[in-house]
Amino acid sequence: MTEYLKSAPPTTTDAEHARSVRDTVTAVIADVRDRGDAAVRDYSQQFDKWSPESFRLSEGQITEIIDTVPDQALADIKTVQDRVRTFAVHQKNSLSDFEVETDPGVFLGQRNIPVASAGAYVPGGRYPLVASAHMTVVTAKVAGVERVSACTPPIRGEIPAATVAALHLAGADEIFLLGGTQAVAALAIGTETIGKVDMLAGPGNAYVAEAKRQLFGEVGIDLFAGPTEVLVIADEYADPFVVAVDLLSQAEHGPDSPAVLITTSAALGRTVMEEIDKLLVDMPTADFAEPAWRNHGEVAVVENLDAAYVLADRYASEHVQILTRHPREALEKMRNYGALFLGEGTCVSYGDKVIGTNHTLPTRGAANYTGGLWVGKYLKTVTYQEVTEPGASAALGTLCGRAARVESFEGHARSGDVRAHKFGGAELAWAQR
Repeated sequence: MTEYLKSAPPTTTDAEHARSVRDTVTAVIADVRDRGDAAVRDYSQQFDKWSPESFRLSEGQITEIIDTVPDQALADIKTVQDRVRTFAVHQKNSLSDFEVETDPGVFLGQRNIPVASAGAYVPGGRYPLVASAHMTVVTAKVAGVERVSACTPPIRGEIPAATVAALHLAGADEIFLLGGTQAVAALAIGTETIGKVDMLAGPGNAYVAEAKRQLFGEVGIDLFAGPTEVLVIADEYADPFVVAVDLLSQAEHGPDSPAVLITTSAALGRTVMEEIDKLLVDMPTADFAEPAWRNHGEVAVVENLDAAYVLADRYASEHVQILTRHPREALEKMRNYGALFLGEGTCVSYGDKVIGTNHTLPTRGAANYTGGLWVGKYLKTVTYQEVTEPGASAALGTLCGRAARVESFEGHARSGDVRAHKFGGAELAWAQR
């Protein structure tokens, strides 16, 4: 039995806004496809008031920009990127190429091949997401991607120096000061000065997300990203102040970011709600966090932790934080989440900014079927086959002939028949030679 101390009010999709976003993105993509650089420049001027001689930063410009970043900020960027790189290397090492001889003379193999090029989009706007440079570019480079083209928008006409530094230090081969749908379209389609990529990665606003959706298939993408989500599971041993702070830490991402608490203690749930009200009074980002909590925040009370895990799996939240006496229990009990954060010593903000796992994660229930961005997203797992033993090819040919004719694929069957004949002496009844 689940009791909700706070429920998110019913929301309706703003169909008109969604249609406007879709139509705008469709028009921009079509225009970039038709006019290339000229269209990109027009939209950059229209949306960002930004039209430099070249959107791509030269090596000299990059050096000058990095020189403006404080030494401590650069040191911190390098530290975090080392953490991301280390974890990504472990991920890559968990994958292996192999070849196996399944029958005498029959060899089957697998290879993990990186895509040749990738586009990394790092948002600007109110929050210049410097950490997204680490997550997209470092991970791609560990995977072995030869060319990583990165785009990040100017912020109110200013160059986001820390983001540029992070992109450069992460290993981006090309850095463009360009944002929005026009940047995503240019990367996916290619223009006179921006090379086409094989894959797009990175978060963004509704227009960027819609552009990735429309271009998916023409290029690969990491995943479809929606508003940031956080879900906390807490028992009676949790500190309500810590729970409240951690819920609001993610609610500040935007006014549509869900923040959910599932607890076995009604008393704790009520105290958390009181603490949130106090914290919001002077929180600098309350203009986002308050409506997010008001309109998308929930507090559910369940009878035990098993029920909490079941309910949390139904949410399939992007971030799930376990603030219980035995947090590692969730590893065995849960299956639907983007990333799991175990115990009071851990918080979602660590994953977002510094700990080394990737913060580009599934939202809106996508954790039911996928994980987040990782080295494997930049790799194509492909197979190969070789038959070197004549008798094995003859046997496979005979089997192929029968199996294909069950499906009425005569051409397939004849490919098998030819091998059965050539390597095993079988008769070719259909052949006129």
